[in-house]
Amino acid sequence: MSYQNNFTLHETIIHKMKFLKWLISIFTPQRSKTKMLNIILFGPPGSGKGTQAEYLIKEYGIIHISTGDLFRYEMGNNTELGLKAKEYMAKGELVPDEVTIGMLKNKVNANPDAKGIIFDGFPRTITQAEALDTFLSEKDTEVSALIALDVPEEELVVRLLGRGASSGRADDMDESIIKNRISVYNSETAPVFEYYKSKNKSNLIPGIGSKDDIFNRLTTVINAL
Repeated sequence: MSYQNNFTLHETIIHKMKFLKWLISIFTPQRSKTKMLNIILFGPPGSGKGTQAEYLIKEYGIIHISTGDLFRYEMGNNTELGLKAKEYMAKGELVPDEVTIGMLKNKVNANPDAKGIIFDGFPRTITQAEALDTFLSEKDTEVSALIALDVPEEELVVRLLGRGASSGRADDMDESIIKNRISVYNSETAPVFEYYKSKNKSNLIPGIGSKDDIFNRLTTVINAL
């Protein structure tokens, strides 16, 4: 075989390899910001949000982050952020967003291999929502959806009074306190719901019926993402 023929054969092989590489790239899923399943789960007191969060963790193998758990961990271990939170709380002041967000970042960074995250009742303000979006974007991911459980107030009151009767929790035994908690929840979460609604990410589902019924509604929304 001549040198020219060898050269032609070599060129042909290279072209075929380039074509094969191009073909593979077309059918290979590209990395996108929706690789992780990041769900913001909202629900008023008595909505059963905690129970549903547990079901979702088992179903999708994702981690759970709630501000209550974050504060308990950071303050209980006297971390830098935990000590800062204690200082503000001791003075009767609200803990600044940057402290809360710092705690959340610590939790996320401690789970680099997480398949996704349930943000339980967070964010509660537009500032927190914007900070969360920025933080997730830096990690090449984003909020997949916000899902809020919708339960009529009268049903919530009945549930919480029933819970109070069995648990003895003071804040579940006074109807006026219960209604105030529901009112605070509604006023806090409404702006955040609208914020993500503008991004076509907010979903409102009925939070009444059996636990399985509610779970099926949640998974229907999530599986459609």
